[in-house]
Amino acid sequence: MMSTTKKDNLSIELQAVFAGLLSRLETQDEPALNRVPFSGSWTAAQAGDHLLRSYDVVGCLTGQTAHTQRDPEALIAPLSEAFLNFDIKMESPDFILPSTGTISKEELLAGLRARMASIIEFADSDADMTLTCLDFEVPTLGTLTRIEWLNFVRVHTMRHNHQLDGILTPSPYPVAAAPPKPPR
Repeated sequence: MMSTTKKDNLSIELQAVFAGLLSRLETQDEPALNRVPFSGSWTAAQAGDHLLRSYDVVGCLTGQTAHTQRDPEALIAPLSEAFLNFDIKMESPDFILPSTGTISKEELLAGLRARMASIIEFADSDADMTLTCLDFEVPTLGTLTRIEWLNFVRVHTMRHNHQLDGILTPSPYPVAAAPPKPPR
C-alpha cells in the first residue's frame, strides 16, 4: 500500500492542476475558446475537449486489476519526463481527438467538472493504488498501476495547461511574420 501522505499529496496536486485548467477556460467567452490562435493549433475548447475525453479513466481505474509484479510507481518519472518536455510534439490517439466543430463552453465545463470530481473521488478513496489496471494498455508502456494512471492525468493536464497558456496568449506577431528587428 502507498502511504497516506503520498496519496493525499497526489489528490492535492490533481485538484490544483484541475483548478488551473478550469480557471484558464472559465475566463474566456465561447468565441474566444473556439478561436484558432495560429495555423495548425487546436483551439482552447479543443484542448479542453481532448482532456475531457482522456478523463474517462475512472472505468479503467475501477475495472479489472491485478497485483503488480514491479515497483507500482516505476512509470511515474518516465511519464512526467515525457509529458513535461514541452519541446517535443505529441500526437493524440484517435479516440481522444477533440471535436472539430464549435464546442459549447457550458457543456465542456460541466463535463470537465463531472469527470474531475470522479477522478478526485477515486484518488481520495481507500482503493489500493498499487494494483495494475488491466483494461487498457498505453502504447509503448503497457499497463499502468492506479497511482501511475493518476499521475498520468496530472502531467497530461499540466502539459495542456501549458499549451493553453500559448493558445490564450498568442504572439502579438502574425504567424507568417518575423518579429521586428531592433533599432541600430
